[in-house]
Amino acid sequence: MFWQVVSTTGAVLVLIAYAALQLKRLRVDSVAYQLLNFLGGTMLAVTAIVTRQVGFILMEGSWALISAMGLVKVLRGEHDVTPLP
Repeated sequence: MFWQVVSTTGAVLVLIAYAALQLKRLRVDSVAYQLLNFLGGTMLAVTAIVTRQVGFILMEGSWALISAMGLVKVLRGEHDVTPLP
């Protein structure tokens, strides 16, 4: 039951970040967006590790790592949100 709560909370955090981005409530270069993704991905990765779900470990571990890199860039003021051509 505990891990269901952790994984559900993680999924909700990631979905909140995505919805807020799509609704233009958050920007990709905001600490809030990056933090929601990092925390959600980390919670899901930990749950995947505990339950030994290799595919989800790969996906959510990568999600958390990439989000952590984005969070560090935002905190350092290095995040580039220049639109693609």
